[in-house]
Amino acid sequence: MEYVADPAAAMAHLAAADRFGEYVIYERPGVWVFAADPLGGVELDVGELRTVWAGETTARGWTGSPAQVIDAALADLPLDGRTAYGWIGFEFCAYALAATDYLTQRTPLAHLMIARIEVRIDAGGIAISGATPSETCDIHDLIAESQSLTLPVATPVDVRTDPTNYRDRVATAIAEIRSGGYQKVILSRTVELPFPVDLPASYRLGRAHNTPARSFLLRLGGLEAAGFSPELVASVDDDRIVTTEPLAGTRAFGRGVDADGAARAELLADPKEIVEHAISVQTSFAEITAVAAPGTCAVSDFMAVRERGSVQHLASTVRGVLALDRSSWDALEVLFPSVTASGIPKRAGVDSVFRNDEPRGLYSGAVVAVSASGAFEATLVLRAVYQNGKGAWLRAGAGIVGQSRPEREFEETCEKLGSIAPYVVKA
Repeated sequence: MEYVADPAAAMAHLAAADRFGEYVIYERPGVWVFAADPLGGVELDVGELRTVWAGETTARGWTGSPAQVIDAALADLPLDGRTAYGWIGFEFCAYALAATDYLTQRTPLAHLMIARIEVRIDAGGIAISGATPSETCDIHDLIAESQSLTLPVATPVDVRTDPTNYRDRVATAIAEIRSGGYQKVILSRTVELPFPVDLPASYRLGRAHNTPARSFLLRLGGLEAAGFSPELVASVDDDRIVTTEPLAGTRAFGRGVDADGAARAELLADPKEIVEHAISVQTSFAEITAVAAPGTCAVSDFMAVRERGSVQHLASTVRGVLALDRSSWDALEVLFPSVTASGIPKRAGVDSVFRNDEPRGLYSGAVVAVSASGAFEATLVLRAVYQNGKGAWLRAGAGIVGQSRPEREFEETCEKLGSIAPYVVKA
């Protein structure tokens, strides 16, 4: 057994080596995967589906459900037992929630790839598939080298600037909620970074200081991102158990035992936070019930407090057994976007997001892993740094209800940005 003491360092070093083309790194509890050098994949835009295999691209128009279109496109590829990895953008939800009027042609919706090389690190050691003997030796050498590397140094980032008029947008949403338009919406703000970012280094440093439910680092389709996801949007395991983990209700964490304890007590007693969490769980329960076998949906760990980097949240788990006539993609279509990143009722909340927020892309979308057996995970993209050919940025939001105050919601975005901003490494 080849034990790896610091899997995050190993994953980041494999990415930084820039030897294996595009990649997705995905961490779930106890397991880290580096999937690289795509054999092919599926790219979905508004108006166009592209499937790629062995260097050939086939493009066509599409209609209907984007989830079903992707499911069918993956089924047509010779996956040979391989897992697909990639991302789904927030705008993917517009089709199921009657919001397509807000979309423009060629808006990216999803990008999944099937990797030639997969490196898996878990308690059993290192497992490498798809690599040549020479590449396998190089991968082992890179992992060994990574274990002696010191942590990188971050560049300070000012997260308190507000060029997007966040407080005013929050006030608009509060007025809409109080007038009966909807119950809750999540509005966000972007912090542009004045320098290019070293994503692998930022991932390694950030993972050393965060306690995520899942983490990811990717470079795929012209987009780079590294993040420390606080919750699952949806998972379906090999026993067809479908799970979602709504987190709603937030206070700062990591400011000392006394301050953290006081914030926890305040969180558990704050009517606004309790209402926000309860209606999120209620919505998640109804959504899973829609795709689960009758009588199998249940809530556990109701209103537990979970620590996620610089913040602590109220959290619950909702599960059911997927109905026999439903697929993993059906479950995703119902649960996406996460109720804790959109709004309640979800259709009205998403409409408010499109009207009152900036275009989102990967923010509040999902990083996904889809196995050949149908097992599926979609982890919520929050607490992340993003980069493309135009620049780099951070983004954070807060849940707005009738009892919200714009200044407090702005402070909540600052608290959440504290999970990523202190760990951004300049390229």
